[in-house]
Amino acid sequence: MRFGFKTAPQHTDWDAMAAVWKAADDIALFESGWNFDHFYPIFSDSTGPCLEGWTMLAAMAALTERLRLGVLVTGVPYRHPAVLANMAATVDVVSHGRLELGLGAGWNTEECEAYGIDLGSLKQRFDRFDEACEVIVGLLSDEHTDFDGDHYRLRGARCEPKPVQRPHPPICIGGTGERRTLRSAARWAQHWNFPGGTPGEFARKRDVLHAHCADLDRDPAEVMTSTHLRFGEDGDPGRVAEQAQRFAEVGLDLAIVYLPVPHRPAVLEPLAEALTPLG
Repeated sequence: MRFGFKTAPQHTDWDAMAAVWKAADDIALFESGWNFDHFYPIFSDSTGPCLEGWTMLAAMAALTERLRLGVLVTGVPYRHPAVLANMAATVDVVSHGRLELGLGAGWNTEECEAYGIDLGSLKQRFDRFDEACEVIVGLLSDEHTDFDGDHYRLRGARCEPKPVQRPHPPICIGGTGERRTLRSAARWAQHWNFPGGTPGEFARKRDVLHAHCADLDRDPAEVMTSTHLRFGEDGDPGRVAEQAQRFAEVGLDLAIVYLPVPHRPAVLEPLAEALTPLG
């Protein structure tokens, strides 16, 4: 099993997160660092501070040298996919080819209603998401992109410079919807994130993903799997390792540990020590 970490950029400050990422860059166990894409804090006091994910990621790309890095995941309704493709290409260039491109259909009604962003019905969301994936892959991979969809239209569109990783940075799709999300992951993703749940639930959803891969004549081994692990209230890294062990037993590839707030570099070494036997 491999390991990453995640710093939700809410109820925190830049200096604390930057210190964590710079320290993690020196700890070999952690292969990747992640944040999220929200404008308001989630599952907490939504009136608190929350830094924007992609500008934060670009800064982290410049501050680190080794870690792969990504937004887990980007809400497609928040940005036109052509704009997002250019953002992704730039971060991949800045990081010298370390970007993981997380994509999701979006869900946060509070943010969308506050900002006047059209989230749409579930069907609209996923129709738009599939179109966005096609647009983004085209722009990152091809010299020119034409697209005529219900939600997006491009004519001879270019995205330059291209990303360092070719044909494009690995795409990570997060979610568990069996009919739309997992089929989209089977079609587009090199990485599927199971947002959370039990090892048994993960294994069942992975089987659904693999069935979609079979329908699309795609080797399921091409899609890496990940999930989030969380500290308990006692902050014991041993409990995180116990969670990791249970997921390792059902074949998870990458465990991404949500780091607690306040963000402190001191949490990293004990966590790495607890997880190393599983790595």
